[in-house]
Amino acid sequence: MKLPSPILALVLSCLCGGTPATAAKRPNVIFILTDDQGWNDAHFAGHPLVKTPHLDRFAAQSTWIRQFYVGGSVCSPSRAAFMTGLSPARHEIHGHFSTHAQNSARHMPDWMDPRHPNVASLLKGAGYATAHFGKWHLGHGDGAPEPAAYGFEVSKTVNANGPQLGDEAREPYFRAKSTALMVDEAIAFLRSHRDQPFYLNLWTLLPHAKLNPTPEQLAVYESLEPSAKAEGFGPWLTKYLEQAPDLKAQMQVFCASLTDLDQQLGRLFAALEELQLADNSIVFFSSDNGAEDYRISNAANGGVGNTGPLRGRKRSLYEGGIRTLGLVRWPGHIAAGRRDDQSLMGGVDFLPTICKLTGVDLPAGLKLDGEDVSDIWLGQSRPRKAPLFWEWLFSVAGGIDGGYQSPALAVRDGPWKAFVNHDGSGGELYHIAEDIGESRNLAAEQPERLQQLSQLALAWAKTLPPSAERDKLLKQGQPGARNPPAQPAKATMPKAKGKAKAMDPAQRALIFKRWDSDGNGELSLEEYRAGIQDKADAPQRLKSFDANGNGRLSAEEFIHRGAAPRKTGPQP
Repeated sequence: MKLPSPILALVLSCLCGGTPATAAKRPNVIFILTDDQGWNDAHFAGHPLVKTPHLDRFAAQSTWIRQFYVGGSVCSPSRAAFMTGLSPARHEIHGHFSTHAQNSARHMPDWMDPRHPNVASLLKGAGYATAHFGKWHLGHGDGAPEPAAYGFEVSKTVNANGPQLGDEAREPYFRAKSTALMVDEAIAFLRSHRDQPFYLNLWTLLPHAKLNPTPEQLAVYESLEPSAKAEGFGPWLTKYLEQAPDLKAQMQVFCASLTDLDQQLGRLFAALEELQLADNSIVFFSSDNGAEDYRISNAANGGVGNTGPLRGRKRSLYEGGIRTLGLVRWPGHIAAGRRDDQSLMGGVDFLPTICKLTGVDLPAGLKLDGEDVSDIWLGQSRPRKAPLFWEWLFSVAGGIDGGYQSPALAVRDGPWKAFVNHDGSGGELYHIAEDIGESRNLAAEQPERLQQLSQLALAWAKTLPPSAERDKLLKQGQPGARNPPAQPAKATMPKAKGKAKAMDPAQRALIFKRWDSDGNGELSLEEYRAGIQDKADAPQRLKSFDANGNGRLSAEEFIHRGAAPRKTGPQP
């Protein structure tokens, strides 16, 4: 007897262990993470100068989570939080991954532990195809696992071992064209996996320095005449832009880079439509941290990202360093054009939320810092269940001069945000709902509330793994603290008269680490000038110790060339 086609389909599906319809209902997930894009770095977000038509359209189709916070104020910690649902301090990832020597100097591992469950490994285990294209920055160099060890079946990366996206050292415009290369790979992956659920990371290099847009990209902004006081720039940002070395050239470079990023993402969005994947795909968009500071040497030709009304920039725990864009689109499920100004969310929430929406169970006993906020994505309104916490153990580039060298710990609970150092000093309190720019410290007016939130942050810090870097900070004092210890954390050198007195290399090594505010293993002129007493002499003094003439001091040059008495001038 011939079975009716619906019954036949049911029988076949049972024999095969599931139905194609059930599998088809599992949403795809695309995670777009830009690099150093500020909270207002898009036209829809209030940037008065940049052109981002594709992101503007995407935002109109999405829910915009206006109080979205990443898990760290620089790249590697933030990425680890997204991937694992844990504070990066639990992985001892205190700063960006660099060389093994520089990681060791900051008492960090050399890579994120692949044995810990992450969003890609969990979804892969549930039958999802997985891919990562673009920046990695979760560990590279000798012995570092490739993305495959974390659950990615396909990858082409930068800052990682394994298949590479390209060779920046040999291609002058590699960074300028890198987003196009990533999108090419992403579209090819979509085409080959359109019939199965997939998880895709597209993590861009832009607008991270060093920016080098092509002449064609720059031509879009050839006539740009920016003003530091343009509408859309808040008071903190206006002050910062007024001090920019060459605002016109910097803004042209930055906007040109951001507009090309937008154009390439437009190609990805178009491919989703063409392949009829858009309606069944969750697309989440964010940045790894706030906008970069032009006082970092490789950002000197850019570094003008828009933080809008927010105080601080990359590395700072003030809003401008950790509050980033949070956009999520899922047609028919997540409201289009919705601005959520009430909900408080973090990068640590990404893993449990995605697992909930894709029907993937978390491992039994897995403890996370994040929480499932899928109900809020889908339109509900509620307070989050637990506060968000941050730790930053280093100085902040430009932070002292710019007013955004934050204390080492921060906590956000409801409308309130508090700061405190590990020793209980440096307490600050802000009502973010009424003071988004963190300009009015309410510590003196509400000491009880500050005490309550400070105790929350200090109790959280005690749950973190021991850290030699944290111990060093406690011993030396918080960089830029309002109430510094008796022995200043920042060392200065008296002006030498005649022959310079030798200093012990170990002392110089400690000073080098303190002055190296971005932890990249070199002192820029800006970092060097900030450390010495005679600021005006900084260029000449740095030059006298700069053995390779690259305009920066390596640890070797600073420690050993300065350790012996010199006839040519003072020590750095």
